[in-house]
Amino acid sequence: MKSYKYEIFTSVIEEQIRKRILSKGQRLPSVRVIKTQYNLSTSSVQSGFDHLMIKGLVESRPSSGYFVSYTPEDNSFQTRVEMPLVVRDPEFAKNIMLTSARNKPSEVSSFNSAAPGDLVIPQKLILRTMQEVIREKGAALLRYYPSNGLQDLRKQISKQMGSHGCLMNPDELIITDGALQALTIALGAVTQPGDIVAVESPCVFSILEAVANLGLKIIEIPVHYETGFDTEYLKKVCVSNEVKAVILTPNFQNPTGIAMSDDAKKELLAVASIYQIPIIENEVYGDLYFGEKRPSCIRSFDHSGLVMTYSSFSKTLAPGIRLGWLNTGRFYSRSEKARFAMGRSVSPIYQELMLKLLQGNSYERHLRSFRKQLNRQAVELLDALRHYFPDDACFQSPQGGYSIWGKLPERTDMKAFFDYCDKNRILFTPGNTFSLTDKYSHHFRIVFADRITPESLTLLEKAGLKAKSYP
Repeated sequence: MKSYKYEIFTSVIEEQIRKRILSKGQRLPSVRVIKTQYNLSTSSVQSGFDHLMIKGLVESRPSSGYFVSYTPEDNSFQTRVEMPLVVRDPEFAKNIMLTSARNKPSEVSSFNSAAPGDLVIPQKLILRTMQEVIREKGAALLRYYPSNGLQDLRKQISKQMGSHGCLMNPDELIITDGALQALTIALGAVTQPGDIVAVESPCVFSILEAVANLGLKIIEIPVHYETGFDTEYLKKVCVSNEVKAVILTPNFQNPTGIAMSDDAKKELLAVASIYQIPIIENEVYGDLYFGEKRPSCIRSFDHSGLVMTYSSFSKTLAPGIRLGWLNTGRFYSRSEKARFAMGRSVSPIYQELMLKLLQGNSYERHLRSFRKQLNRQAVELLDALRHYFPDDACFQSPQGGYSIWGKLPERTDMKAFFDYCDKNRILFTPGNTFSLTDKYSHHFRIVFADRITPESLTLLEKAGLKAKSYP
């Protein structure tokens, strides 16, 4: 990841804001002072302040200077939800109704769709590159490609991940029709129907659905709202249960937006190694970080091949690009068989498109711009939620990805609240879709994957007024 000279002072300001040493409205040192203090050029200091403004942390006041515009609030989650040590057979009728029935196109407010919206998709880049691929490859795009994917594409993905410290052997990679197929392949390689798998809680519905479709049993591991996946809880589970796999999103977990620390990832890997439990890590949001560098994958610390990592490009480019990948670790042979049973090969045009984008620097340029935009949207949405909703509502500040996890006070009539939101086409995702329990009945997920408009903020204000109406 490229570093910038201004980071030597912006990182200090960000840390002071995070620790509340600097508070909202407080004036920051002038450009001249910072220039002298850090031995920087005027342009570097100005670029640094621009960077802080893009992140929503600082504002410029004409003739007055720069001021802190955001301070982390105290109304964030302080702990985790307590989960019973129970193995469950998934049942999904209610969750299907709560998800698919709400996914309608062309909504004014799309707070429930965790995919790039039309206004943020790099349409020109994708379509121009696709046209180049068609001209260059012609009729070859109509033939079968290798079942495990283009070798050059696998090499490029390995190179990209290696640049972030996650070393992968291209020969252990399989190209897939998106992330969900990669997860299904990974599960098929290490489990049999009736086996127990551990999943994080709350957990995105599509993962629960994939587990259910394979006839597996689920035990939910709570996500701690400060440190992420609760490894201590997993230890307790392993004492009395034979867990065959652990599935989690270590970086910018959906729906909470939490990223595990490196120490937490190492601790989880150590526990999995003791019990020889494969870890299947979802890295679809890893490139959407709001900090200065990409967080590590669990795979980065694994030297035994116990970790299987998967991702896709649908979250970073466009939801219609159904192309993902799976790093199989020591389970390549079984994964290859599972992949072949699902179809001969992945779309040739998508493979060639991603190969061309990764070979140049256009994809990385897009990511840099996209991350800044998502960060702005996250800050704007958090400010609106904290302004419009009850003072004792809680909202988890995301560290990356797409999601804000919210919780309304216990006095709230959630059925009436969601009925009101549905009637007014304000599409939040109810918390109960993220678990097989009823532990999240007062929670909801709100997504900032599309541009926030005055119209969507107006609808958010209406939802907040409804939430405040309960005495």
